[in-house]
Formats: sequence, structure tokens, C-alpha cells
Amino acid sequence: MSGVMKRMGMIFRAKANKALDRAEDPRETLDYSYQKQLELLQKVRRGVADVATSRKRLELQLNQLQGQSAKLEDQGRKALALGREDLAREALSRRAALQQQVSDLEVQHQTLQGEEEKLTLAAQRLQAKVDAFRTRKETIKATYTAAQAQTRIAESFSGISEEMSDVGLAIQRAEDKTAQLQARAGAIDELLASGALDDQSGLAKDDIQAELDRLSGGTDVELELQRMKAELAGGPSAQQQAIEGGAAGAPQQNQQQSHPRFDKQ
Repeated sequence: MSGVMKRMGMIFRAKANKALDRAEDPRETLDYSYQKQLELLQKVRRGVADVATSRKRLELQLNQLQGQSAKLEDQGRKALALGREDLAREALSRRAALQQQVSDLEVQHQTLQGEEEKLTLAAQRLQAKVDAFRTRKETIKATYTAAQAQTRIAESFSGISEEMSDVGLAIQRAEDKTAQLQARAGAIDELLASGALDDQSGLAKDDIQAELDRLSGGTDVELELQRMKAELAGGPSAQQQAIEGGAAGAPQQNQQQSHPRFDKQ
């Protein structure tokens, strides 16, 4: 059972890998990687901005403390000039406490300034890498698109692409069906001509019937021609003779029609 499960798992992974490989588009992967790099660059820039903001806040505090320290020094000098040594001593004590805070803030300011410089340099390097990756990404995408187009064109010319294969099969089926219909029509015509099949429409005639119709049609034409000649002669006797002559000749022609001669085919 364990062997069957391992085999099923291997088959599933193989089919999944094949499906992923067929669905994967390198251009989409490159675009996704470039998007991630832009997001990382944006985070580094925000870090630089945060450090710069903290540094600027320390600078404002330093300026404020330094201003207070200078003010206390001036107040102590004035108190000492007025003979108030106690006030001068208090002012100088407060100034000393402020100077300690100033020293601590200066150390923090230098630390933040160093971090800001490091982050700024890292952001510049990352920006250069992102720009280089973007250029290479666009080059690879253009090359891949061109290769894909050339492959499709080559497949179309060779007829091995799916679209062209479907078109080729449709054309082949149409040609085969046309040839089959033409062969069937030709066979039916030959059978009708040989008399093996009866024409149910009544339009087709065999050789004997065609000869009988021709003789009958010729007799009618001769009778009509004799009648017209009699009319042109302009006499009732001539017309009567033409009619009687036509009536007399009719039995003879009918007798000939009853015994037609046919040439041997």
C-alpha cells in the first residue's frame, strides 16, 4: 500500500510539474520579480525617510537645548554682575544639566546620521540593481516574444501547429467528401445511361423511344409543310388535294413507323 501511495504521489507531482511548466510564462515571472524589487526599494526609501525624520527631530531638540543653555549662561553672568552669586550658581547648575542632555543627543544624532548614510547608500545601490534588472527584463521579454512569434510562424508554415492542423484536417475532409460525391454522381450517370437504373422523373429515354419520337416528329412537320404550300398556292382544290395527299401519305408513313429500322450501335 505504501508503494502504491508513493507511486501515485510521484505521478501527481510529475503531472503537476508538467501543467505548471505549460502554464508558466517567463515574462510574467520577470514582471513579478521586478515588482517585488520595487517594493523592497520602496521599503528602503521609507527607512531612509524615517531615519532622516528622527535625525531632524534630534537636531531641533539640540538647537532648543543649546538655546536654553546659552540663555542660562547669560542669566548667570548677569546675576553675578548684580552680586547675586547664588542665582548665578543656580543658572550654571541648570546649564550643566542641559549640557549633559545636549551631549547625549549629539551622540544619538551622530548614530542616526551614520544609519541614514548607510541606508541612503543601500538605496542607491538597490536602485542601480533594480534599473539593471528592468533593462535585462525588457530585453529578455522582447527576445522571448520574438522567439515565440518565430516558432508560431514556423509551425504555421510546417502545418504542425494546432490551429493549422485543424484547418488542414477540415480541408482534407472537404476534399474527400467532394471526391466521394463526384464519384457517386458519375456512377449514377453511368447506371442511368446503361439502363441499369430507371429514371423515376420520366425525363430519360432509351434509344428505341428516342428514334420513335424522331420519326413521329418528322411526319407532323411534313404534313404541316404540305398544308402551308397548299394555302400559298391559293386554290381550294389545291388545298383539298394537299389535305387528301397528306391523308393518303399518312398511313404509309405510319406503316413505316410501325417497322422502324435501327442502325446497329
